[in-house]
Amino acid sequence: MATRTARSLRHEYELYIELEIENYKESIPRAAILAIGDEAAARLASQAQFVLTEMLLLEEVDRIIFRRLRLPTYNTWRRKRLKLHDELRRPEHWGLTRSDPVVRAIGDSAESSSHVLLAGEAAQRSALFLAANGCDVTTIEREEGAVQRVMEAAIQAGLAERVHAIAAELTAFRPASPLHAVVCSHAALFSLSARDRARVLAVLQSATSDGGVHLVETIAAGSAAMEELRASYRDWSISVEPDGRDANSFLARKELRVSH
Repeated sequence: MATRTARSLRHEYELYIELEIENYKESIPRAAILAIGDEAAARLASQAQFVLTEMLLLEEVDRIIFRRLRLPTYNTWRRKRLKLHDELRRPEHWGLTRSDPVVRAIGDSAESSSHVLLAGEAAQRSALFLAANGCDVTTIEREEGAVQRVMEAAIQAGLAERVHAIAAELTAFRPASPLHAVVCSHAALFSLSARDRARVLAVLQSATSDGGVHLVETIAAGSAAMEELRASYRDWSISVEPDGRDANSFLARKELRVSH
């Protein structure tokens, strides 16, 4: 187990360094990039044992930027990452509270490698919280920009191996493995037509393991959406969870099948 963790941390570190270097390249004018390229070529030319190639030049450019940004070595980054591990597991770190439905319904009962699907405007913070607590998380976003923001945040937190962001419509998603939980905002689900909504719910219900949960967040008090959801989850255990600000969350748990 220790060896697997070490490989995972090494990979997360490489992703972090790559992102920092690429962001720096995009933040400076082309003339500055060319100047770094000239510096890299001059350094390599002074080392007679090397034949100057494009690959070596690119690697030297990255090394120059690494030093310029004073990025941490792997060992330094690893010490800080391990220290942050417990902090990242706290819902408060992600702007959640222990009374939030996603924390009470999923976070407290999440098992290692449980597969969770998230869709909607609050997907990023919930995704990172659940990933920090051992879940494999898939987020669905309509916009490529939103996908990029989720993945950048996951890389910065060292959680990229557990977070998978997809640019797609919810209607097109087909789970590749059983789901432990689904978290969807009211807006994301009820922006669909009634027909598409019924089809999406049927697909997700079928893909959810026995004992798994579905959570639809932030439904206005008195909304007709609550009754529609109740009708869609007749064979599930249902509860309405306070969500604050005159809103509720709909929570449904798939019944465990009893073997005979």
